[in-house]
Amino acid sequence: MSTTSSDPTVAVVDGLEARGWACLDAFLAADEARELAAECLGAREAGAFRRARVGRGSGKVIREDIRRDEVLWLEEATAGPAARRYLDRLEELRLGINRRFFAGLFNFEGHFAVYPPGAFYKAHLDRHRGTADRVVTAILYLNDGWVPEDGGRLKLWTTPGVQEGPVEWIEPRLGTLVVFFAGDHWHEVEVAQRTRASVTGWFRVRG
Repeated sequence: MSTTSSDPTVAVVDGLEARGWACLDAFLAADEARELAAECLGAREAGAFRRARVGRGSGKVIREDIRRDEVLWLEEATAGPAARRYLDRLEELRLGINRRFFAGLFNFEGHFAVYPPGAFYKAHLDRHRGTADRVVTAILYLNDGWVPEDGGRLKLWTTPGVQEGPVEWIEPRLGTLVVFFAGDHWHEVEVAQRTRASVTGWFRVRG
């Protein structure tokens, strides 16, 4: 179920308010998304990515039974032009969410994520147990020409707080943005059959 509005920020905020999540098919124009994809995949070819880990702090470990993606954290000071433009768009979204929900979101932290063929991420919540800083998840997909046979869909449980009931299947097509409350919605990434790229991150509160 995609949200439609002439203003992408309004569309996202309306979706969050109505059901706790939103999906926009063309949050970024195709040319902008392709430039961002080129920066992502170029950095991976240059060896800048690392295997994703699970856990927190010094307890982070590689768990291939849980996730097999590779990541590169985004830093505004070193980001390429396309990434900086996308971060500017996310800043507009942060302000829009704050205006509607008085959420107190103060920044965005995120990374490029690449799933090689065969990679997946088992069901999880994006808010670590005992923490409250990650409030809203935002995932932008960077995959041109993606078809159902490529797999790699996002499975989003739409009932807050439980890994049961209705689900929404979202294909990771170029320019599509998915946003949801990080502590409410269980989700997983099914096995990708070809290289799958995204920008994944979280709007955060202090603490």
